[in-house]
Amino acid sequence: MQATNNESIGFVQNSFSNGDGEEGVLYLVATPIGNLGDMTTRAISILKEVDMIAAEDTRQTRKLLQVFDIPTKMISYHEHNKEHKGEYILKQLSAGRNVALVSDAGLPGVSDPGSDIARLAIQANFKVIPIPGASASLTSLIASGIDTERFLFYGFLDRHRSKRTKELQQLKALPFTLLFYESPHRIKETLQDLIAVLGDRHASIGRELTKKYEQFIRGPLSFCQEVIASSKIQGEFTIVVTGASIEEQQAEQVVAKWWSGLTIEEHVNKYIEQGEASGDAIKQVAKDRGVQKRTIYQQYHNI
Repeated sequence: MQATNNESIGFVQNSFSNGDGEEGVLYLVATPIGNLGDMTTRAISILKEVDMIAAEDTRQTRKLLQVFDIPTKMISYHEHNKEHKGEYILKQLSAGRNVALVSDAGLPGVSDPGSDIARLAIQANFKVIPIPGASASLTSLIASGIDTERFLFYGFLDRHRSKRTKELQQLKALPFTLLFYESPHRIKETLQDLIAVLGDRHASIGRELTKKYEQFIRGPLSFCQEVIASSKIQGEFTIVVTGASIEEQQAEQVVAKWWSGLTIEEHVNKYIEQGEASGDAIKQVAKDRGVQKRTIYQQYHNI
């Protein structure tokens, strides 16, 4: 049931709790992904009232706290210190102190180490309360123009091309809309791999979400690739790609492709081992996979 305005206001005012009064609570607090206007009243209230804030990047979070006049003590919690800082947070909860976890931006625990401390706190029977807010993946999805009924959030693909290609091969036949995160350093290579493995599907790429220079690139993956190639690469990217069509699903089920488990490099080398010249091998791989020869050439030679 949707709360009335009065109920909503009352919930914000009374949302702070330390459970049964003996053990602390871990709050997972969403922060803006760009526009500070997306910071919720409830999030501000929680961050002001907890005993400490565990931040992925204290420098980034300090700016946020200054804007909203939040004086709460802050500690770091990130990928490189999560083991001993995780133990420290659990000790604070055990002592009855309340801790708020925040990431650099968006929902903590999504493609960041916040999921680890949340799992440990749950396993130790501490109360874990989410404070919802902005999410880069869902923000990009609803503005993509691509099916939102069923979707799969995959996050970051592997940074190594061979492993990344195998990941995409496992996703190729899925009928769900696919969501990925990617860094500016790997966006060009990832787009090459998406085209090589999935084909030239329709996609939407978002960057600088909710900020002044927010941009969405929509169209076939090859079009998105051209736009990215001619643009200044900065900011994190969210990639939304259509799922496999019925025809693609049927093709995957009916035709057993001997090369389906191979990377592009392995696929080309198989033909070379059979006596094909490298140019002919690349041409045959492009035909097998239904993509342009140039795409296979670029990936094989790591251009």
